[in-house]
Amino acid sequence: MGKIEGIKIQNYGVLKDIVLGKTRTKQTEKALGNLIAIIGPSGNGKSTLADAFGFIADCLEMGVEAACDANNRGGFEKLISQGAAEPISFELYYRESRNTRPITYELEIDLDKTGRPYVKSERLRQRVGQYGWPRSFMYLQEGNGYAFEGNDDEAGQNDDGSIIGEKKEVQLSDLRRLGIVTIGAMKQYNRIEKFLDFLKSWYLCYFSPDAARRIQTAAPQPYLDRIGSNINNVAQYMYRENKKDFEKILQEIQSKLPNIEKIEPKKFENGQMMLRFYEKGFAEPFYSQRMSDGTLKLFAYYLLLHEKNPRQLVFIEEPENGLYHHYLGELAEEMKREAGSGFSKQLFITTHSPFFVNALGPDDVWVLMKDAEGYSTIKRASEFDFVKELAEEGVPVGDMWYSKYFESMEV
Repeated sequence: MGKIEGIKIQNYGVLKDIVLGKTRTKQTEKALGNLIAIIGPSGNGKSTLADAFGFIADCLEMGVEAACDANNRGGFEKLISQGAAEPISFELYYRESRNTRPITYELEIDLDKTGRPYVKSERLRQRVGQYGWPRSFMYLQEGNGYAFEGNDDEAGQNDDGSIIGEKKEVQLSDLRRLGIVTIGAMKQYNRIEKFLDFLKSWYLCYFSPDAARRIQTAAPQPYLDRIGSNINNVAQYMYRENKKDFEKILQEIQSKLPNIEKIEPKKFENGQMMLRFYEKGFAEPFYSQRMSDGTLKLFAYYLLLHEKNPRQLVFIEEPENGLYHHYLGELAEEMKREAGSGFSKQLFITTHSPFFVNALGPDDVWVLMKDAEGYSTIKRASEFDFVKELAEEGVPVGDMWYSKYFESMEV
């Protein structure tokens, strides 16, 4: 389990220096909640923010050099903020549960002497005691450094060089792979392994209705892939693991899909299972290949929200695309309800829809704008002076945004 209480991004395209929530150096800020909606005009950095999360996930999976080129990013030179002299850097402020002390993960990516992207530095720190200064339990500078074995959250090295616990010197041979991937694969580094598992659980949603309509092999799978091409495989897995629970989930989902009277699984002789949708006004059911884009998309979102063992961080870009605007408020309320207030799931959403935002509170919404130099700045909606007053009068945040209140204010 776990969630991000804050994130800092520097020199990633238009995100030259932004902070969301609470970080190691911004302890007075309010921690991020379980649902974070990012709004703002087109071209102000919402897609870049979503891609920053995707970039971290790709670095984890394929290494930093390949990640710089993946998904049409165009290489390191296209990613780094124009004129930046410092590396691309990320800081994640993470907590495993309400009763554990926060962990900070710091990552710097730069070009080496040959002009290729590499991991310049990585550090993991955990705060000592309730108010103590963070103690490093992994620190790598250009592949050289140390890591602390075991699961003792007191173990680590202080800034003055003093140590507690089992410190091991580390030298990595591949500077294009994240150190947490190499070290976290070894059981003796329990804390690093837990943080690595958290990063591996991220899900970046790029759902494509056309991909969801493809004929899929009979291979049950526990999780949706990024584009939703295995939607029937996931349904097959849920059906196999617990038929009663799955049918209960289908009943709950079908009540939220427009014009759908019933959803039922159909198992074929080859072992494959597909979903049949019974639509009002039609005697015969439809399979996913015949369903509308909007219905498939809503179904995928609700299926994602009802995972038995949910991914701990989910990022969805513009869920309103292809959906009727009246469905968006219900979808936002369902997302907020399923995200809850614990440490099992955290949802990041970028959106242009005031209807979606109207279902959320001022603390859930972040406003992304451009400054005079053309770089993105970000601020929680509740921190704008006018928001509290308007909210007390019953004005929803989405209506404030639609009326351009945020665009007329300095961020």
